[in-house]
Amino acid sequence: MSQTPFSARAGRPLVAIASDRIERHGHPAHALLHGYVRAVSELADAVPLALPAAPGAVDAASLVHGIDGIVLTGSPSNVAPEHYGAGALPEGVLLDRDRDATVLPLLPQLVSAGVPVLAVCRGFQEMNVAWGGTLDAAVHSRSGRLDHREGDHGRPIERWYDDSHDIHIAPGGVLAGLVPLMRLPVNSLHHQGIDRLGEGLRLEASAPDGLVEAFSVQGAPSFALGVQWHPEMRIDDCPLAQAIFKAFGEACRARRRWRTGGVQQPAPAHALAA
Repeated sequence: MSQTPFSARAGRPLVAIASDRIERHGHPAHALLHGYVRAVSELADAVPLALPAAPGAVDAASLVHGIDGIVLTGSPSNVAPEHYGAGALPEGVLLDRDRDATVLPLLPQLVSAGVPVLAVCRGFQEMNVAWGGTLDAAVHSRSGRLDHREGDHGRPIERWYDDSHDIHIAPGGVLAGLVPLMRLPVNSLHHQGIDRLGEGLRLEASAPDGLVEAFSVQGAPSFALGVQWHPEMRIDDCPLAQAIFKAFGEACRARRRWRTGGVQQPAPAHALAA
């Protein structure tokens, strides 16, 4: 019986999605929200794969050779303060040190190797810390800042992700190359935010109070974008969310063609946006 030869060039890109370390019925477990799975599958047109929050199980070299992109998800947990030189967070703040130990060392290596990266909310904050930036643990308590928190928890969960404020998109960047408008509403909900932007990160968008809402990695070989809001929850009705995941998917396909077929290395994100 003859079989069709397997071709490494066939198929959709493989995209790792960062998971949280949780407990399930007393067992250590890993979890990610389905919104990211939908966005990667339906808009990026890629195969979503869960990346466990298990530092001993994951190494950068294997990921560089085996995946075509990575999504860093939002999470109820915060980046542990020792990673950016801050004091202890208030009692009761949820941490995920297994995820910290998995993701933070990987990021610079993946970006420098040309793996497309899309970082959302906690992932956006992880990326800032990985580039030497710092975080503000309680943005809402600062004078002159908006309250960026999710608001009334009694609302239906879908209402948590309604647009909360506008962003101003910086000219000449990745986001400016995706949408025609320079001011757009987003569903930004978070406690922590960027205090100092990491070295080598380019401002892509800011909130009305001046808080950084998006950045890209200067000189990255491929797509490398972080956003504080939640595009994965608005893929059905938000053109900006759709544009972000489609652009990420294009970068992943370019990466897969290069990785499996020896074609030219994908163009840098800043060149694609020019």
